[in-house]
Amino acid sequence: MMKRTLFPALVALGLMAATAAQADAPLSDSDIVQVELLQGWRRDDGSHMAGLAIHLAPGWKTYWRAPGEAGIPPHLSLRDRAGLEGVDIHWPVPEVFESNGMRSIGYRQDVVFPLELTLTEGTGPIRLSGQLEIGVCHDICMPVTLRLRGTLPAGGHPDPRIAAALADRPLTRAEAGAGSIACTLTPISDGLRIEATIPIARQGGAEVVVFELPDPGTWISEAETARHGNTLTATADIVPPDAGPFALDRSTLRITVLGDGRAVEMTGCHG
Repeated sequence: MMKRTLFPALVALGLMAATAAQADAPLSDSDIVQVELLQGWRRDDGSHMAGLAIHLAPGWKTYWRAPGEAGIPPHLSLRDRAGLEGVDIHWPVPEVFESNGMRSIGYRQDVVFPLELTLTEGTGPIRLSGQLEIGVCHDICMPVTLRLRGTLPAGGHPDPRIAAALADRPLTRAEAGAGSIACTLTPISDGLRIEATIPIARQGGAEVVVFELPDPGTWISEAETARHGNTLTATADIVPPDAGPFALDRSTLRITVLGDGRAVEMTGCHG
């Protein structure tokens, strides 16, 4: 799929699903999306910064880690993990889409996802194999799978595309000048309702608040928001896999405020 020493190569994608619309107008995977693995560089602390560049055909979009009710979250799985302790995906600021009364969150243009790899001490070149599952959407939506195979060298050079994607990140609480978030929890029949009071200046546009928890099996509704001066209030329902009462660890709750081309990401709230 790629040469042994060439790791920004365009990788063929295999479509995992077909639709009736596709049967009428067949679509090639390369007509919709191409994915390029960026080789990146080994950093002074021994970690490696690589990247995943997604090139979308005009009119198509792909999704953020919390894509909304109408989206498909990207999922990276690696089979060959020799010398690899962990992988963190860095997410550039996404865009909010509204279509047919449904909201999704993602990217409509080319996007780079930086990959920060934690390696065992003294690791030289590292071999990767696995796959990335993403969703793409236009008039139809479909999942696609990228199969990964390649070797990251022990050296490499900083890549401006990865650096730009790292710079296009959400602000922290301190950077945005936001205050401490207060959360009120109310039991509902199948979980909890959360109301978060966020002291934060207006971020521009139609602000959207996204709640996330570490367990991807926990469903969280789209938040309803209201603003009063420099205070933003967001309310959502949280339903665990067993759809019953549960204890919420407020310190693990991630709250992202999406504005016009910017975002603020915060973790934890108090009662």
